[in-house]
Amino acid sequence: MSAVEEQRPRFGLRSFRAKFVLVVGGAVLFDLLVTGGLALWNVQRLSRDAAAEVGQGLEKANQDYMRSYAESTVARVNLLIGQVHTDVGTLAGVLQGQIDNPGRETEVGGAMARAAPGAISVTYDAKGGWAQNLPGAPSVVSVWGYLLGADHRPLPQVQADIENSAVLDLVAPSLLASGRSKLQMYYIGPRERPIFRTAPYTEQAQTFDRLYPGHNQAEFWTFFFPGIYESWQQWAENPGLRPVPNDTTQTAPYTDAITGKLIVSFFQPLWSKDRKSVAGAAGADITLDQLAEVVENVKVGGSGFGFLAMSDGNVLAINPEGEQVIGLRRSSDTGGQGVTGLERSLRRSMQPAIAALQLGGDGAIQRVLLDEAGEKVPYLILSKQLEPENFWVSGPVRRESMSISIVVPEREIYASLFAAQAGISEATNRILIYQILALLASLLFVTLAVFGISKRVTRGISALAGAATRIEAKDYSVRVPITTRDEVGEAGVAFNRMAEEISYHTENLENLVTERTKQLEDANHQISTLNTQLRSENLRLGAELAVAKQIQMMVLPKAGELAEIADLEIAAYMRPADEVGGDYYDVLRDGERLKIGIGDVTGHGLESGVLMLMVQSVARALQEAGDMDPQEFLNRLNRAIYKNIVRTNTDKHLSLAFLDYEGDRLTLSGQHEELIVVRKGAEVERIDTLDLGLPIGLESDISRFVATREISFGRGDMIVLHTDGVTEAVNAKGELFGIERLCESAGKFYGQSAEDVKAGIIEDLMAHIGKQKIYDDITLVVMRHR
Repeated sequence: MSAVEEQRPRFGLRSFRAKFVLVVGGAVLFDLLVTGGLALWNVQRLSRDAAAEVGQGLEKANQDYMRSYAESTVARVNLLIGQVHTDVGTLAGVLQGQIDNPGRETEVGGAMARAAPGAISVTYDAKGGWAQNLPGAPSVVSVWGYLLGADHRPLPQVQADIENSAVLDLVAPSLLASGRSKLQMYYIGPRERPIFRTAPYTEQAQTFDRLYPGHNQAEFWTFFFPGIYESWQQWAENPGLRPVPNDTTQTAPYTDAITGKLIVSFFQPLWSKDRKSVAGAAGADITLDQLAEVVENVKVGGSGFGFLAMSDGNVLAINPEGEQVIGLRRSSDTGGQGVTGLERSLRRSMQPAIAALQLGGDGAIQRVLLDEAGEKVPYLILSKQLEPENFWVSGPVRRESMSISIVVPEREIYASLFAAQAGISEATNRILIYQILALLASLLFVTLAVFGISKRVTRGISALAGAATRIEAKDYSVRVPITTRDEVGEAGVAFNRMAEEISYHTENLENLVTERTKQLEDANHQISTLNTQLRSENLRLGAELAVAKQIQMMVLPKAGELAEIADLEIAAYMRPADEVGGDYYDVLRDGERLKIGIGDVTGHGLESGVLMLMVQSVARALQEAGDMDPQEFLNRLNRAIYKNIVRTNTDKHLSLAFLDYEGDRLTLSGQHEELIVVRKGAEVERIDTLDLGLPIGLESDISRFVATREISFGRGDMIVLHTDGVTEAVNAKGELFGIERLCESAGKFYGQSAEDVKAGIIEDLMAHIGKQKIYDDITLVVMRHR
């Protein structure tokens, strides 16, 4: 058959059409998926960015609101305390004026005695053992038993204090009636005369008897406020010791003996006229409710609240709901012998996050998880410090910075944020659904389109496949009809040409096989001839190298020659890295004259071996010519070798040193490796040859570089000469044998014969090398003075 009938494209799993659909459809689908995926990712990213941007803005706004609320609350509390400070300072100023002006003090006291006798006259109470003025006066003044004389009347100086302090009746009522509400204002005398004058009038001493048994026999300041008076006395001596630079001292809340309320006292010490001691104190009390009112009315969000706490975590004010949320436990704590304080510490909270809460961060917001009905609920806590105060709590006065904290559930403060994020999320999900539907519609359209065009595209390929199947069945007359001018059509034309060539070669196959067989036989004959020539050349080169090695070994000193030297034992070892080495050593003897040489030609192999033979020949000729001056000997040898190197156009040179033996001393010349001398007691000496010459063959004239060095060589001394193949030999770890190991080995074998020393050193060297390849020629010469 001359042509192939048009075949319908098959669609099997292995058909080209299936592969076309898979590849083209897969590529388009992949593109759609990537494009659609990127679109979905961008939508999600924009959603996240928008949510983050809105979230940051709302979060910052809410946090700013919390900070602003906290700052305004702190300002109100600071204002309240500041007003009390002002009122106490006013009272203290009046009383201090009395102290600083004794004349006016006496006049005012006398006037008060005349105008208001009830303010300065006290009556003894036999049951209580104290004296107190009768009701009806603006203030009550109490005089304790140890301030009374035997007649139960105040001591003279105490009576003077009573009269002088009566000025409080003129000032205190006005201060109590104006400004911040105060429970009472008072004057307390110095430690040695602590009368207690308080406005308004109360049954002061009687209440103290009921609540504080034994107070009348105790020193007032130590009994009620231990440590406070001592702190003030230190301030008098050194004002710089005040924790906060003002005189007003605030107490922690405690139960007032008279009213039974929790109160906070504010004292301002009075000073002697010379300001060197304490002269009493002015004071005022406010109820804790006044401070708590500001804090307990804090409302942030739906259920946010505030609390006032000391730096040690003791909560002074909080509303009942807030107290329950943060898990506080209330208890009483005696802050001194006479006052009972409030103990409601964060550290004892039933909420672990509150017990570990850090106070003192001015404006910092902390996120904590609080247990509510078995669930962890996130809360935000913002703390803001009040202005620092001189603070007393049963001990020395210290610095205290109380803080206002705002507590609000995170869900409430961020309610707007959560709503915005939910809206953004809902819009994002709607867009994603639309995108996915559009992507699915595109995928369906692409799938149908690919299947539709695959039949047309693969028709020509199917025809080529059918024709190839017929050629496989040895029908070489098959031809493909060319219906298109695209790449498939070009493949059909090429297929038809190939079919014609297959038909032609099939018919002429035997001729081609005969021709190819003859060509292979000719090629094999040529390869055999070349192999024969190569073996002959290798044998020749091997013989030449063997001859060169034999010549090299022949010119080395023989054991018999060395044995004839009466005063010396000489043992030598040489091992080339290749067939021919580049190391040199020689012992040149002419009558009584003896010259020992050692050298190392760069590299190794035939060229290095030839250069070594040149050196040996020139050295022998110079010695025979009687030229034994060490410096001149080296210079003339260098000139001869240099000219040979230039003639042979090689880049070789060598290090070379000679020892001239003259009985008990040696003359060293030339540059080579370090010379090792082992003396009595196995003492090792290393002699550097770097400054005694220059490598041979580098320069035509080295006379200016050559120098000599005299070395003592007594009986029993030993010389070790070596090439760098010894010191640079490496083991399996890449570690060098090194000059230190060589010296150690030489010293170890000192005292033995030269031959034993040589053998011992070589044994140590080979043990170090192990199975590692030897990369350089190894030469060792041991010379021992008998």
